[in-house]
Amino acid sequence: MTPENPELKARLIAFYLPQFHPIPENDEWWGPGFTEWTNVVRATPLFAGHQQPNFPADLGFYDLRVAESRIAQAELAGRYGIEGFCYWHYWFGGKRLLERPFDEVLKSGEPDFPFCLAWANHTWSGIWHGCPDRILIEQTYPGVEDFTAHFYAMLEAFRDRRYMKIDGRNIFCVYRPFDLREPRLFMDTWRKLAEREGVPGFYFVAITDYPWTTPGDGYDACTTNPPVAMLTYQGIKSMNDQIVRTLTDEKPLLPQIYSYEAFVQNAFPTKTRRAEFYPCVVPNWDNTPRSGVNGLVLHGATPELYAEHLREAVGLVADRAPDQRVVFIKSWNEWAETNYLEPDLRWGKSYLEKTSCVIKVEEGKGSNVR
Repeated sequence: MTPENPELKARLIAFYLPQFHPIPENDEWWGPGFTEWTNVVRATPLFAGHQQPNFPADLGFYDLRVAESRIAQAELAGRYGIEGFCYWHYWFGGKRLLERPFDEVLKSGEPDFPFCLAWANHTWSGIWHGCPDRILIEQTYPGVEDFTAHFYAMLEAFRDRRYMKIDGRNIFCVYRPFDLREPRLFMDTWRKLAEREGVPGFYFVAITDYPWTTPGDGYDACTTNPPVAMLTYQGIKSMNDQIVRTLTDEKPLLPQIYSYEAFVQNAFPTKTRRAEFYPCVVPNWDNTPRSGVNGLVLHGATPELYAEHLREAVGLVADRAPDQRVVFIKSWNEWAETNYLEPDLRWGKSYLEKTSCVIKVEEGKGSNVR
């Protein structure tokens, strides 16, 4: 049981992408009206059995400028056992991008649903679109002045009663922990500013490529950024040769294809069973809507295999203090990575239903975690 909800075995935090509304920068880079849906609807199957395109069901092709859409997302997530959203947050040396949905959540107080933030501190380029040398906006680290401006830009969020905590401290994730220059200075600056402003301190979570990596440098814990880098470690062989052998016509260019089932079976090696590691589960993965043949596919994902994946992750945190039974889910709504829990036309609510089955304590049986 968790302190927030005694009916849940663990605290599920789902990463949340805000790129479902147009912004001037994306209009300039990719064309007028561009949103994440632009890539989703252009997707095509690239090999036999490739499940593309995928379209939303219950929530439709929403626009995150619409408050009712944000409320509907939160109500759906909460109903099936998600404790809160971890909003991707973009800060480039004083410039924010895609900030409107979260700012409106903050100012309006709706949805009344827990949240935390993850700083996506990477340079935006055209790499996934076949333009690796095209820099859209560069991530820089000007120093203490910028760290301070960043803190005060988000102070209202840090004071919000909905902000999620571990050990009484606000959870703040860093996407590229090893890219962050002077990480200790960054974290020390924010901790001192939090004390000065009378807000909860910070519980910094590094998002690493490999589950056994210990980032150090002042981070309190880490989680992973599956699945790309982990496949190499797991020794999972590409399915490309197998798929090519079934073809009789001219051999096409293919994305990198791997088995989702093999990924699930190897997702949490023994080295991950340590207190400072929070597991991250992947419902599905296929970023070919964004990247075409430059993408990567976890082939054969199903709600049943996802439930197996989630069940193992929940077991990894079962013996921890209740507020440390955290499992990240990547993601709630990364549609152009085919990486989402939201209902679609193929599976309906099956992924959410499996989430609920795994995470909720069975009535009359009590919790199976100590």
